Amino acid sequence: MLNRSRDGEFFRDMVDGGVVWDNHICMPLNPGADRFLPQLERCFEAGVDLVTIPVGYDSRAIEDHVRMLALFRSFIARNPEKYQLVLSVEDIARARQTGKLGICFDIEGMNAVSEQPDMVRLYYDLGVRWMLIAYNRANGAGGGCLEDDHGLTSFGKKVISEMNQVGMVLCCTHAGYRTAREAIDFSFGPIIFSHSNPRSVWNHPRNIPDDLIVACAERGGVIGLNGIGIFLGENDASIDTFIRHVEHVLELVGDDHIGIGTDYAFDQDDVIQTILKSPEVFPPDLFPPGVGIAMIPPWHLVNVAKELADRGHSNDTVRKLFGGNLLRVARQVWK
Repeated sequence: MLNRSRDGEFFRDMVDGGVVWDNHICMPLNPGADRFLPQLERCFEAGVDLVTIPVGYDSRAIEDHVRMLALFRSFIARNPEKYQLVLSVEDIARARQTGKLGICFDIEGMNAVSEQPDMVRLYYDLGVRWMLIAYNRANGAGGGCLEDDHGLTSFGKKVISEMNQVGMVLCCTHAGYRTAREAIDFSFGPIIFSHSNPRSVWNHPRNIPDDLIVACAERGGVIGLNGIGIFLGENDASIDTFIRHVEHVLELVGDDHIGIGTDYAFDQDDVIQTILKSPEVFPPDLFPPGVGIAMIPPWHLVNVAKELADRGHSNDTVRKLFGGNLLRVARQVWK
């Protein structure tokens, strides 16, 4: 069993029986992830109950996704006293009751299914609970956010229909504007932007305009804010800057449609090397090559909660932001 720090216990008191869920934290997508996985204990110590970890993105083959799932699932199985593989809403409650960190997975881009939409069911059975359409650049399913976007394709609609059938949440982070808008209209039930910030607060093309935030909320969805400095400001990952984004979304759509997906990367060197090796996905003018990107780690979320309380936001709002709204979507969509 894992233990909470004093700040972690304080955080748990603030959410008052709710779940603290960081819906997107990143491990290196190679066998070297083994040496970073034990750092997940820091999340639990700081008050986090559940994390979602990506197992691949668009440039990776199906085999790569399955290999990472095998690695992560094996780590959980070897440490049953500390971690709970989350396949259901009941597993989330079970993890909290037994003092374990819950873990589920996500996929960043529909290239992971290749030309076979029924791969969605296999990924779901292995613990993947949400999937993106595209990762910055277009694929066979739709457009990315860093180029001219020609919209959701017929193949993208087939994959979304399969996700709806299986119970996998659709995520529109990294997608182009038209693709995201068409996906919101096409998909059944709530969708999410798992780790996207409002563009009206900081004008970066990876961020999303207010009308997409409103459209997501109108379908009962959740906008998960990330803690990445270049998407918050001029590589500014301060708590004050992050809360500017939080309060904008709260003012725009209320506290029923906001969540957290910090996008924190445990291997900073891996992030730099990935950016340097893939300028087509991470253009140098938008992702400064060789420069460390500031990030808010999951164990600093308690400081966000404290600052929100100091600014007069209620415990109910804090509870919804840090996992309550994501839990509602899980109850609606997961099967």
